[in-house]
Amino acid sequence: LWYPANGSGGTSADAVPAPGRFPVVVFSHGLGAAPADYRQLLVRWARAGFVIAAPTFPSSAGAQGPAGLMDVLKQPADVSAVLTEVLALDGRAGDLLAGHLHTDRVAAAGHSAGGVTTVGLFTTGRDDRLRAGVVLAGSALGVGTAFAGAAAPQLFVHGERDDVVSYASGRAAYEAVPWPKAMLSLPEGDHGASMSDPDSPGFRVVSQ
Repeated sequence: LWYPANGSGGTSADAVPAPGRFPVVVFSHGLGAAPADYRQLLVRWARAGFVIAAPTFPSSAGAQGPAGLMDVLKQPADVSAVLTEVLALDGRAGDLLAGHLHTDRVAAAGHSAGGVTTVGLFTTGRDDRLRAGVVLAGSALGVGTAFAGAAAPQLFVHGERDDVVSYASGRAAYEAVPWPKAMLSLPEGDHGASMSDPDSPGFRVVSQ
């Protein structure tokens, strides 16, 4: 968990949260990755006023082959389970985040396989608590484009030089969204640097 905290952005386990209530974002990492790989991005989001819950998916974090890919299809349900636990913290006496969560202002975001997971949360695994989605270098592979439920605005971010998840596949998922939407295309962007590396020219744009 990362969250707004005076002077630290919730980077230490006992950092005192900043005053107020904050929207919640559940972030899904990519295949073979881990939440810590996106620390630079997620800390910036926390400092901007969001509580970020970034679970580790044991199978897809440790496997890049068929087993990991198949597990991605189960991850929308995992995210929903995590979201239930995180939102419960708002009413848990003594928890650092008690009284600090906007439990009705919730979004999902994810990179690569985590982007697929995020799309799935609005299609096959629709979670009606989610009000918006952010798909970073993702697609609808395996989770389809049967977007369901109440309208939830979607932001897609994709590098045009992505050689892992093609720009065309991300664009196709974006085109299928029936709700308010936007797509940020990175002409020189690859698959991951713009999402996680502060030295990448696209990172500032993506983080903002």
